[in-house]
Amino acid sequence: MKDTLRVAGVYIGTIIGAGFASGQEVLQFYTGYGWLGILGTLVTVVLYPLLGYYLVVLGKRVKAQSHKSVIYHIAGKYLGFVIDLLLTFFLFGVAVIMVAGSGSLFQQQFGMSPSIGYALMAILIVLALLLSLRRVLNVISSIAPFAFAVIVALALYAVLTADTSGVDLEAVSATQEQLASSHWLLSAFLHVSFNVALSVSILAIMGATEQDHKAAKRGAILGGVVLGVIALVINLAMYFNVDELIGAEMPMLTIANDVSPVVGLVIAILLLAMIFNTAVPMLYTFTARFFEVDTTRFKIAALVGGIVAFALGFVGFTELVNQVYPLLGYLGFVIFACMAVNLVLITRRKSRGAATEVSER
Repeated sequence: MKDTLRVAGVYIGTIIGAGFASGQEVLQFYTGYGWLGILGTLVTVVLYPLLGYYLVVLGKRVKAQSHKSVIYHIAGKYLGFVIDLLLTFFLFGVAVIMVAGSGSLFQQQFGMSPSIGYALMAILIVLALLLSLRRVLNVISSIAPFAFAVIVALALYAVLTADTSGVDLEAVSATQEQLASSHWLLSAFLHVSFNVALSVSILAIMGATEQDHKAAKRGAILGGVVLGVIALVINLAMYFNVDELIGAEMPMLTIANDVSPVVGLVIAILLLAMIFNTAVPMLYTFTARFFEVDTTRFKIAALVGGIVAFALGFVGFTELVNQVYPLLGYLGFVIFACMAVNLVLITRRKSRGAATEVSER
């Protein structure tokens, strides 16, 4: 049970970053579709455990040491190279989204210019990479489960206390201009796809390294179900309060401030910690893909990456979520199509092997 819970916790922690917790992802991928978006979150309760389970199994099969070994195994040499490169650049895109999110948070919570948030987060990220502040990262990572719990509790509170009298929730939801796709079901698939695509490496490695493989598979299933339930709860909170959230950069922060200014401040601090906790490994992985870690070239590249992330942050948090995440979702579709083909080939190979063994007998 301990191993199962640990694997589930890693799966959940890898996916629920600041974009998810802020509510902006949920607003664009689910809430904007009205009650159909609620059906979309129910779809994720099935997809997250299914994909997580298969990645754990695949990781054991290929003895994964990184996402590259998995991608190259299922997609081949040439397509694998393209997917690997695109996935690496999308990691940088997520880091940019986190920088943009910090600017939105500073503007919404403290009334400051977004550029202050961009600059502060970019500087903190670069310093973390240049100075190898592992202790700081470990401390912030340890806060993440507490932050998730607080935000889910806030969402539950918002669902239970929502006053929907006199509000046409469907009509208000329909005014959400930025949606992930033209159809609610495609949107749900895209959301799961991009999140799991970013988790390919960690899930496969857990599948390869966990001594209790059954516990790893149970953990992937449990973590996947919890992820779907969290998406459902946050979406319900957003849907029942949608009249106050349309146009908000950080919808969950808006809900928190409606409860009380103190709760709003606490959520703002937790979201900043989650932004930092999400952004650092993304920029680290992107930079380490091209330069050896702890070398001068790595540090220069990290500095340049931070500057570029700061500049791109001016595109805006909402706009970046709307553009980058769906594109990453489509890349995830390619990865999962390769996984499906790989599964079919392996099944056929096993069937032929079994048939040959029977005929020899």
